[in-house]
Amino acid sequence: MRRKFRLRLGLATFTASALLGGLAYASGTATSGTGDAGASADTDTAGKTPASGADLRAQDDASSASGLTKKLQALERSYEGRIGAVGIDLETSRTVGYRADERFPFNSSFKVFACAAVLVKARTSDPGLMDQVVRWTPADMGGLTANSPESTEYTDTGMTPAQLCRAGITKSDGFAGNMLLEQIGGPRGLTAFFRAIGDRTSRLDRPEPLLTEWEPGEVRDTTTPAAAARTFTELTTGSTLRAGDRARLVGWLKASLTGANRIRAGLPKDWTAGDKTGTGGASNHGTANDLAIVWSPGSDAPLILSVFTNRTHDNTAHDDKVISSTATALATALGRRSLPPE
Repeated sequence: MRRKFRLRLGLATFTASALLGGLAYASGTATSGTGDAGASADTDTAGKTPASGADLRAQDDASSASGLTKKLQALERSYEGRIGAVGIDLETSRTVGYRADERFPFNSSFKVFACAAVLVKARTSDPGLMDQVVRWTPADMGGLTANSPESTEYTDTGMTPAQLCRAGITKSDGFAGNMLLEQIGGPRGLTAFFRAIGDRTSRLDRPEPLLTEWEPGEVRDTTTPAAAARTFTELTTGSTLRAGDRARLVGWLKASLTGANRIRAGLPKDWTAGDKTGTGGASNHGTANDLAIVWSPGSDAPLILSVFTNRTHDNTAHDDKVISSTATALATALGRRSLPPE
């Protein structure tokens, strides 16, 4: 059953807006920034002006950005494709990015955002929604049975939105994603949710499996690494979701079974990550992506990593190793230690 989506929220204050909002990312160029304000320089007794702490940080940021650019340009050449990436360190306010404002398809990563929209609806306009049983018939599933491992098993009994969220995020269940969209007014409802929380870039136009049909230059069903990172940061660490709902969403991300070879594979084994993948497949220019919230030992705040890829030539398989290598490069550029050797 389709329920009209109404979001009773004002414009959300983005945790990451100050980190990314003022940065200009050039195509094929990495950019780094920090939220720290500049400091006034003092003049020493010799009349020379020493570098301030802000100046030194800026130099470090420029060096990190340059190193990231070189790594990802080399990776693109060997991969024969395009990489878009953003990393945010919420502990230091440092950000890095590469092709951060170029559009890439959402693929199945839309499901984490659809789940968040349902959680907000349940809190603001439809109490009890998360525990209401949603039912369907085998005919409703159409051609989605192959990529719907959990919802296929519940055709006779139906599932609650909470169960659909779990299946959509942890197993990337395609039909579960579509049923979550049904709760918020379809793809347009998810786009309305993006706009309501301040994301003017991301958009969803079609359900599964149509949304994976992508060609270079396509605008439908796309986001950018920067927009996805901002919104993902807000939903996992900001105030759009209530604390309990936010913890529930992050719990599903941590339980994800689809991203072991992507961002997680590029980070040390003792780091903790929650992620949501998306894959368009070889027939859609090998598109693949991953969004993750990551905690390293001894740090007070997580990293947010946003990685999107596509191949130059169509009918070419995606490459998980490119995503994991990009994650390593982002974490290195952000200055996190104990990374695996390259």
